[in-house]
Amino acid sequence: MRKLLRYLRGYIRETILAPLFKMLEASFELIVPLVTAQIIDVGIRTQDTGFIWKMCLVMVALGVIGLVCSLTAQYFSAKAAMGFSTALRKDLFAHISSLSYRELDAVGTPTLITRMTSDVNQAQTGVNLVLRLFLRSPFIVIGALIMAFSIDVPVAMVFLAAVPLISLVIYFIMRWTVPIYKDVQKMLDRISRLTRENHVGARVVRAFGRQQEEIREFDQADSLFTRTQMSAGKISALLNPLTYVIMNLAIVAILWAGSRQVDAGRLTQGEVTALVNYMTQILLALLALANLIVAVTKAAASGVRLNEIFDMNPSLKDEAQQEIKSSFAGSRVVFSNVDFSYTHSGAPALAGITFSAEKGEVVGIIGGTGSGKSTLVNLIPRFYDVSSGKVEVDGYPADRYPLKQLREKVGVVPQRAVLFKGTIRENLRWGKEDATEEEMYRALEAAQALEFVEKMEGKLDAPVAQGGRNLSGGQRQRLTIARALVRNPEILILDDSASALDYATDAALRRALREQSRQAGQEMTVFLVSQRAASVKQADKILVLDDGRLAGAGTHGELLESCQVYKEICLSQLSEKEVAAT
Repeated sequence: MRKLLRYLRGYIRETILAPLFKMLEASFELIVPLVTAQIIDVGIRTQDTGFIWKMCLVMVALGVIGLVCSLTAQYFSAKAAMGFSTALRKDLFAHISSLSYRELDAVGTPTLITRMTSDVNQAQTGVNLVLRLFLRSPFIVIGALIMAFSIDVPVAMVFLAAVPLISLVIYFIMRWTVPIYKDVQKMLDRISRLTRENHVGARVVRAFGRQQEEIREFDQADSLFTRTQMSAGKISALLNPLTYVIMNLAIVAILWAGSRQVDAGRLTQGEVTALVNYMTQILLALLALANLIVAVTKAAASGVRLNEIFDMNPSLKDEAQQEIKSSFAGSRVVFSNVDFSYTHSGAPALAGITFSAEKGEVVGIIGGTGSGKSTLVNLIPRFYDVSSGKVEVDGYPADRYPLKQLREKVGVVPQRAVLFKGTIRENLRWGKEDATEEEMYRALEAAQALEFVEKMEGKLDAPVAQGGRNLSGGQRQRLTIARALVRNPEILILDDSASALDYATDAALRRALREQSRQAGQEMTVFLVSQRAASVKQADKILVLDDGRLAGAGTHGELLESCQVYKEICLSQLSEKEVAAT
């Protein structure tokens, strides 16, 4: 948590003023029992009504001043805490955005969401309470002890016995509950993961009739979370009864010892009342301190979790400073003996991959599920760095390019069509911010999306729901393809992005891509990842992957003769006549 305190730098004034005003409020609070003693010893004893009213006004004034000080402290602490969390959340989001796919895969989305929300909120609450109570509670305890000893030393010895006992009760309860609160955050991660999985995969869950099983699993996680919270709550529930028993026994002792001192003429009734009030103030201050400790413990646990993310450095470095000058007439891509492994994976995802894709070529990539097709194309825009070997783009190693320049050369259409809430126009401009309507319509036409966009109310300004949920799967895929085409990329990667399209639309899309490339005067290199043999058979070059290795490379006809894996794929999907056609 200490590392995160740097986010309070812009709120130094508030950080100082909040506890100072709280201590000022506590000072006025410590004076109130003395005023009460004066009312009893002077006003009531002498039946001086004027004096009583005057002291009552003093008490009201002390209360009003204390309230103003408290509100001021609350304002400054809330402002500092909110500023702290705003700066922290901003930096955390920026840091997560800088992480490569490798780190994001290792951490997981659910825990990142929990840390961005729940953990930041816990840290904010901790900062707020610390600024308000960290100095106030000890100040009240020490101040009340001093005031008690200033009234009468023998009776004040009761305080020396009661305060350690109350402190011990608080210590042991905190010792039992703090580890439980740390576990609670981990359980919250699991609940967040289950919620997200069921939300994203709702259709799959319903398609397989797994609603009851998923509800049961969530209920188990939620019940464990509830039981853990309740066990902490039951232990914490002992805090008030035990501390109040000790306080009441201490008050009884004060009244007993005080009465003897009153009989002896060493104390007045008002001073005994003041001593009882100071004991009550001490208890309330210690209870507030206990709540502070719980909040700080939660905040510290959350701080550790947040620092784990900040300490995670991106493995993919963008160290290239100078842009590389290229022909801008398409790009040649070369893989030289490339190996790649995911973090904590048992076996390499790619091994010994060597091939070249010339400018303007359409390269089909086919293989079984898990053969490494998506992994291969993700290495071209450097979503991951290779474990060994080299990936070259237009004659230069991919890691020599500044990431911005490299990714401007590449248009990527991922397996899962991702659209953002807004309009079709806004989504297309993710590909090119200053795209004209003519460029957008050209991209929509090439992506076979113009027909349904023209029918939508508002056309380019038609609304798109979050994730494109108001569109069909095929419509989403065609819009994501259009988004990539808007920028006229030198390299276009279609990562199984036409799986929801029928064969006729798929064929029309491939023809349109070739035509657009020629019209733009740019030899666009296309990587076409597909499970369909029909989609890649017309490619200039086909790469066949099998368990992370290159089983074959060549044209459709060449692979039918030389690659048994490719032949089996074709025979499982096409008729013998279609297989023979080239």
